Amino acid sequence: AGSGIKGFDAFFEFAQAQSPLGNASAESCADFCVALFSDLTRMVTMQNLYHDGGYSSTGVSQQQLDLIQHT
Repeated sequence: AGSGIKGFDAFFEFAQAQSPLGNASAESCADFCVALFSDLTRMVTMQNLYHDGGYSSTGVSQQQLDLIQHT
């Protein structure tokens, strides 16, 4: 999804660089959903749960730090 949109690859690469844990695969997202609907989360209110690879608009990943140091 989104691969037909001009410039989407650059956005995806930016998100990858902003996410210290990397972009989640479809399988990883499915595993997260299965866990949410299991008995393992019966006491979880489902508020503020993010499956975002650690994406941060203020923090930086190691990849970005390396890029900055080599500039």
